[in-house]
Amino acid sequence: MRRPVITARATATFEPVGRSVATARAFVRDTLQGWGFSDIVDDAVVLTSELVTNAVVHAGTAADVLCLRTDAGIRVEVADRYPERELPLQNGSRIAHPDREGGRGLLLCGALASAWGVEYSTTRKQVWFRLDHPERPAGTRSAGPALPTDALPVADTRVRVAVIQIDQDGGIGSWNEDAESLFGHAADQVLGKPFNDLAAWPHTPGTGTGLSEALHLSRWEGSYGIRAADNRVVPVYASHLRVRDSAGAPSTVCLLVLAHDRAVLQASMRSSSGDSGPSHENRVPATDPFEVFIGSPAPDDLDGLLQRTVERARDMLDADAAYLLLATDDETELEVRASTGLPSARQRFARVPVEAGTGRYGSARMPAVHEDLTVVPGAVPLLSGTGMRSVVTVPLKVEGRLTGSLGVAAESAGRYSNEEALRLQFAADRIALAVERARLTELERLRRGSLSFLVEASDLLAGTLDRDQTLALMAQMTVPTLAAWCAVYTVADQTSEPELSYVLHEDEDRIDGLKNLLGKVPPPDPVPTPGARVWTAPTEAAHASALRSSLRDVVLADPSQLAHGPGPSLATAAAVGGETVVLPLVARNRVIGMLTLGKPSDEHFRQEILELAEDLSRRAALALDNSRLYSERTAISQSLQRSLLPPELPEVPGVEVEVIYRAAGEGNEVGGDFYDLFPIRDGAYGFAIGDVCGTGPEAAAVTGLARHALRLLAREGFGGPAVLERLNAAILDEGARSRFLTLLYGELWPQRDGSALLKVVCAGHPLPLRLRQDGTVEPAAEPQPLLGVMDDLDLYEQTVTLDPGDVLLCVTDGVTERREGSRMLGDDGLADVLTTCTGLTAGAVAARILRAVERFAAEPASDDMAILALRVPEPHNH
Repeated sequence: MRRPVITARATATFEPVGRSVATARAFVRDTLQGWGFSDIVDDAVVLTSELVTNAVVHAGTAADVLCLRTDAGIRVEVADRYPERELPLQNGSRIAHPDREGGRGLLLCGALASAWGVEYSTTRKQVWFRLDHPERPAGTRSAGPALPTDALPVADTRVRVAVIQIDQDGGIGSWNEDAESLFGHAADQVLGKPFNDLAAWPHTPGTGTGLSEALHLSRWEGSYGIRAADNRVVPVYASHLRVRDSAGAPSTVCLLVLAHDRAVLQASMRSSSGDSGPSHENRVPATDPFEVFIGSPAPDDLDGLLQRTVERARDMLDADAAYLLLATDDETELEVRASTGLPSARQRFARVPVEAGTGRYGSARMPAVHEDLTVVPGAVPLLSGTGMRSVVTVPLKVEGRLTGSLGVAAESAGRYSNEEALRLQFAADRIALAVERARLTELERLRRGSLSFLVEASDLLAGTLDRDQTLALMAQMTVPTLAAWCAVYTVADQTSEPELSYVLHEDEDRIDGLKNLLGKVPPPDPVPTPGARVWTAPTEAAHASALRSSLRDVVLADPSQLAHGPGPSLATAAAVGGETVVLPLVARNRVIGMLTLGKPSDEHFRQEILELAEDLSRRAALALDNSRLYSERTAISQSLQRSLLPPELPEVPGVEVEVIYRAAGEGNEVGGDFYDLFPIRDGAYGFAIGDVCGTGPEAAAVTGLARHALRLLAREGFGGPAVLERLNAAILDEGARSRFLTLLYGELWPQRDGSALLKVVCAGHPLPLRLRQDGTVEPAAEPQPLLGVMDDLDLYEQTVTLDPGDVLLCVTDGVTERREGSRMLGDDGLADVLTTCTGLTAGAVAARILRAVERFAAEPASDDMAILALRVPEPHNH
């Protein structure tokens, strides 16, 4: 067996942290899309996500990801550095059961990959998978035989073929006269601009090929739209050919014709007479179009296959229109998937029941011929208002199961009989299997794309606990991937009305108009019924607003105003005029909001998209409720924590005071460290700085007890040792909730000579440091036992006099125990920093200490930190 030839490689290493999984997915997605493997990128992303999760979460090591591009496809290798950790076993096999938490990544490898395996070495374990790239023939797809003139395809008398050349970066390099005539853009207006700016393209995941991918294929044919100079979308049929110049630079040559001239470029056969005009009277059936269709290569995707089918069905019966419907998964409804000669934008994805009524004409399971629809109005709802009068419909069946319905219609009555029905049924029987295979292939691709979409969505939603950001993510994930516009309603409680919280439209210029429209419409009812339900209020309001706008324009009859095109109401009606659905956001058995999705211009949602939206809504609801709970908890926590902080510090005559406090942990304002400065009596002030064992709410509770007890006892006239001994007893009385406490407590008396007298007790706390004017630093107290450990304490206080210019620095161990690897700042490091603070104010001293602590280590602090600086200023000389 020939070994694949490696043509490119990309590698990256991801640290053993949770966010690495999302980063690895992005790395693989960007790499494969850059290589042009858009068909298999979703499978690769899902498999990489599982394998990197196994490495960084379960094995707990860094993950090395290697992407290899070969002539046959791609190979991705994920290696961890824990070779002893074996794969999950079940019944002797290394494939785990689907219900088990572990090993599901290997199940996915077995289901999605062309091949996969596991390799061990002495230092690492490597899991790899291979995905083969679908074959894409280079050059012309098919070549037809030489035909007589009367059998050539019908085209307009003057066919314009736009020739556009696009460079490898997507910029327009050439633009011929026919392109200018068809689309209204002069060459000098578009040359050098991205072709994507002009091309309208569907954004449904898993269906069709995106324009960027199509431009990089060696050969491609298909339909899309070009935005003309007047902002309308011109439907075109395009043929792309990838070429390179003499220097080897690649580019894409695009040939485009109007959609009804597609026979000029399409490699299909359409029967006609020698007359080049399009009149129906001159068409004569030649060979069976389905003969050519069956014998020629099928289009690359389901949409192309269905479109070709309806066009040939129309030509076979010399009809004016044709349409094809596919059955939904439960086979209770039919969904319009392709049409010709009908307003396809209005019909696409519209659904009708399989059993529409009684009798053979009411069931799509049987052939039916309607000679005149005006006699039986509403017999074929899809044709209402189209001018079609006669119609023949036949079922598509595979192994006796209804898979779809094919219909052909004409503008004149009595055109079809049972003979035409038999011909159409014969053709439908021959094409039904090919259609069903293509439908299943598309469905599988859509489901795989949906899985990748949900993986990314879940990761994004789990990455934030902010309510507004969660709302924005919900909308941005649905627009334009699932819908043209989105609105999120939130419900505060069961008695509150739904509130419009976020609105997004794929066209940013229409967001304000859409928001105004929805603001005038009563919100949908917050019912918990699962699944999507149709909501007609926005469409009805948009159409009513458009009608009022049109009447106003007629009354005004101001040509200068009408020349500017439709007003805001008409634009809003076009943007919101399609199907609108509402999905409940249910979390913890309560409706917390509604996710509203809409389509423009009478478009409908396909069933697979609604199912994907329902999956997304469940994840979004939980994320939104989590953000609500987090916001409520944070608000309560911060309110309680603020109550533990001391009020504004008092002014102490003759003494500068500065405090800096940093609580560890996100959302914490108070932790286990605390400080206080308060007046005891005239001329006397108490100060304290302490550290409760641990962090978080439990430590904060002891913080509140200590701070309030210190104030109460000091103001009752107790000295420092008596205050701490009684506080020690109060802490021990807490029993199991008690915590160890280190505390530096002192009393301060400013003196008439400009100095300050302090009496301090240091109970197990880092010693206070005294900085003299000459730059010397020395401890200002001796260590004594900490609080909360034993009943009987023999504490004593020490007297310190601060002369003018002296500084007393008090800190918690979050300062001295600041670490960088094995290094620690320590008491000596703190003293060294303090020696550089001579002559600084108390505020400058505290700021310099904090800056030194922060610069000592790159990682955020893991412990609470408090800094209290007291300084006696020098007297001013006048």
